[in-house]
Amino acid sequence: MLAAAPPPPPLVVTAPAEREVSFGHVAGRARLGDWAIVVRADEKLLTVKRVEGGNFDFVVALPRRDTTVRVSLYGPYGKRQATATIRHVFGLPRSAEPEGVAGSNDGALQRVVGTLARGFPGTTGVYVKDLVSGRGAAWNARARFPAASTLKLAIAVEALRAFAGKPAPGSYLESLLRRMLIDSDNDAANQVESLFGGGDQVDALLQGIGFGDTWMGGGYVHGTALGPPIPTRVESQPSFPCCKYTTAYDLARLLAYVHSAAGGRGPLIDVYGSAFTPSDARHLLYLLAHVPDRGKLGRFIAGGPYALMHKAGWISYARHDAGLVYWPGGVFVAAVLTTGSGVGVASDMLAGRIAKATLERVERFG
Repeated sequence: MLAAAPPPPPLVVTAPAEREVSFGHVAGRARLGDWAIVVRADEKLLTVKRVEGGNFDFVVALPRRDTTVRVSLYGPYGKRQATATIRHVFGLPRSAEPEGVAGSNDGALQRVVGTLARGFPGTTGVYVKDLVSGRGAAWNARARFPAASTLKLAIAVEALRAFAGKPAPGSYLESLLRRMLIDSDNDAANQVESLFGGGDQVDALLQGIGFGDTWMGGGYVHGTALGPPIPTRVESQPSFPCCKYTTAYDLARLLAYVHSAAGGRGPLIDVYGSAFTPSDARHLLYLLAHVPDRGKLGRFIAGGPYALMHKAGWISYARHDAGLVYWPGGVFVAAVLTTGSGVGVASDMLAGRIAKATLERVERFG
């Protein structure tokens, strides 16, 4: 005689997920019946929802930081039936949930960006775009710069694409990704590349999503449209030694594509399908949220309602930062690349001023 199948659990939570960003979706299944679902972030009550069992999916406002989300199921007389605990969730605003939007030039922002870029004592490339409205601006955005550590972001995308499933907590791959992205460790980057075949695989990934002005090459040195389009032209092309290069336009697009993939949209999903999943993208954004350097794009943007997810890069003759800035009304992407005599604190100040000017502008029309 066959044993009876065990009854389904009273509560299954499919979103949010551990070690990922979340735009506030709480989703899953509850056993049929009259229930109350209670959601807390750490110890703060976020919402109470009445459900009659079956699938559920609703949105809560999560804090802009790492938090533990607890989803509890209560039955008649307030008796708790089950609780799901989801640790290490980084909350993002619901208003920033990815949507496809064409870019358009914002004249006021373009003037500010151009003025700031021309004032830098060296060569710079800038690209900024509000990923909600599409408005943006650029300066010298398609000029090629030495890429430095910024392309560790592309290595991470390829690693997550190459291996099925989000890396397990404490696993070798997760440890390497954290060292590569959060500490910007060159040896970790080389070790990640060795797991999937090297820089040629990264170049193939970038070419697959239409990037023609970024090249990874080998590893790292040991030890370290609502209007006219955003004008992505070359004002001046810096000269630099061989090897890795990229542009402000490409770096900004790569970050925007990761953001879109977190919501199941965009070229990374369209081209690579199940190989690079929304979970992969949300995990990558979670790692980028823990990069400690706040002296560049984040220089004038404090915590509180804002979250910065970025990857900087610097060598003796170049200094860059590229990232996503989440604010209560949405999200924008910014990439600021510099080389020449002004590299150093002036580079960091320029990145900070570009991010601040963009935030002020998007907050006005957001």
